Amino acid sequence: MAWNEPGGNSNNQDPWGSKRPKNGDRKGPPDLDEAFRKLQESLNGLFGGGKKRTGGGGNEGGSGGKSAGFGVLGLVLVVMAAVWLYSAVYVVDEQEQAVVLRLGKYYDTVGPGLNIYLPPFDKKYMENVTRERAYTKQGQMLTEDENIVEVPLTVQYKISNLRDYVLNVDQPEVSLQQATDSALRHVVGSTSMDQVLTDGREQMAVEIKERLQRFLDTYKTGITVTQVNVQNAAAPREVQEAFDDVIRAREDEQRARNQAESYANGVVPEARGQAQRIIEDANGYRDEVVSRAKGEADRFTKLVAEYRKNPDVTRDRLYLDTMQDVFSNTSKVLVTGNKNGQSNLLYLPLDKMIEGRTGGSNSVTGSAAAASSSDAGTHINTDLPTPPRTRESR
Repeated sequence: MAWNEPGGNSNNQDPWGSKRPKNGDRKGPPDLDEAFRKLQESLNGLFGGGKKRTGGGGNEGGSGGKSAGFGVLGLVLVVMAAVWLYSAVYVVDEQEQAVVLRLGKYYDTVGPGLNIYLPPFDKKYMENVTRERAYTKQGQMLTEDENIVEVPLTVQYKISNLRDYVLNVDQPEVSLQQATDSALRHVVGSTSMDQVLTDGREQMAVEIKERLQRFLDTYKTGITVTQVNVQNAAAPREVQEAFDDVIRAREDEQRARNQAESYANGVVPEARGQAQRIIEDANGYRDEVVSRAKGEADRFTKLVAEYRKNPDVTRDRLYLDTMQDVFSNTSKVLVTGNKNGQSNLLYLPLDKMIEGRTGGSNSVTGSAAAASSSDAGTHINTDLPTPPRTRESR
């Protein structure tokens, strides 16, 4: 017979064969259904939904529902207080700072450690103020010489003033991006393409950093730019081939210029040396001529003094010196007879004399003079004019 069949003792026996105790005989733990029922009655009594009971049992049930309602209310309040306390207490890390706003107004800037604030009256903004952040920008820019180049740029920055970062600007990083774009276009627009593509990037980075920091300070964003890196710039893809041709042409121009400068460095010093040598030769010739002229002048002065002492001897000496100079520069030899008409011929080695004239012209003249003074009857240059005589010698 089933435990819940009609007519059975289902009221006093559970499915496992144990008898259900009556209300007055319960000594064990309450049933789950009854516990849930009492909890529901307590909640209904707390919120005004409890049923009214008559008699003594009703009064006892009402008082029990009120006490249970106050217990649940206290539990709810404790849970809410715990949740509020959990959300109000926060820890600021060593690398962070927190800005607290109370009723929408700045209240305090909190440093590292355990802190508490009063939500929902307070609101906090916590950020890392030591970590460096990076922002990358790339775009086409117009240079000073009206050429288009693509310039990639990386900006490294950190938060230096959290209060200004939170309160002064709605979106500080967006303002940073816009200020970077403005500074980059200004600097690239005032720089030639050669400087942008070659060794001018470092100077550009310095100028962009200074101008960008001025913008951020003017906006009071609380951001400090630590480094600006301008990477390798390049021409747009559409004109890359023509741009490469221009680069090669400029390289050829620079190579030709270097070759010309190298040739000039080799020729100019040599020409300067030759010019200096010519100047030195001219100075030497000038000094020689001046010295010779001074010497001739001194010689003439001394000769005049000797001529005044003995005119005949001086005149004959001058005549002989002149003839010696004249005949030393000619290739002819004159041979005549003596005054007595004798035709004795004195052998003279004319061919040897002519051959050795260059190195021995003085010897030829000396031989001729010796022959003229001998008694052989043959002498040289006997038809030469005699030196002039003075009035005293006549």
